[in-house]
Amino acid sequence: MEKKPQFSGPRRPGGSRPRPGQRPPRGQGKQNPHATNEQIRAKEVRLVGDNVEQGIYPIEKALRIAREQELDLIEISPNAEPPVCRVLDYQKYLYQQKKRLKEQKAKAAKVVVKEIRFGPQTDDHDYNFKLKHAVGFLKEGSKVKAYVFFRGRSILFKEQGEVLLLRFANDLEEYAKVEMMPVLEGKRMTIMLSPIKAAPKKEGKETKDSETPDEEAAETKDSMNQE
Repeated sequence: MEKKPQFSGPRRPGGSRPRPGQRPPRGQGKQNPHATNEQIRAKEVRLVGDNVEQGIYPIEKALRIAREQELDLIEISPNAEPPVCRVLDYQKYLYQQKKRLKEQKAKAAKVVVKEIRFGPQTDDHDYNFKLKHAVGFLKEGSKVKAYVFFRGRSILFKEQGEVLLLRFANDLEEYAKVEMMPVLEGKRMTIMLSPIKAAPKKEGKETKDSETPDEEAAETKDSMNQE
């Protein structure tokens, strides 16, 4: 009995697709963020950098300059007219870019805001307690958002709340600068304070002060010897 040929349907162009969960073939998927060497489509480019004579070159000449140095031609500003390129080792360039980005993220400190709440008629004991906490927050580099909360008819004392916040800022002037003056938002009057860096001590002044007692002692000793 003759077997009928099995029909599997039309083949997809470009070969079979990867099955779900299957990795795509090497070279597909992840692409370089820059066009390099023969991938650059512009007819002429502007070369910049330390290892080339800067200027506008036909793409063929720019590629030849890169090959002569055994380096890559990297398109770093594709939208410029003409596109801007550098002659560098591309892998080394990517590594430096990644390292620079990592350093920038590490330096970008997360801003922390600490809140301190007052009532419109806060007594001195509670005020000094919260003032001490604010000093600690500012010393550790956090911002301080202090506010007076007006409950019910206490909104009539909003001027008193403003005076309290301004007094708070004044008592913290050694540690903070006012980023936002008191503002009334609904039932809250808020002031924002940001930490200031302590000024470095002047060594010259310390040396002068430390030498003064010794000089006075020497002068006293000389006067005693003369007598």
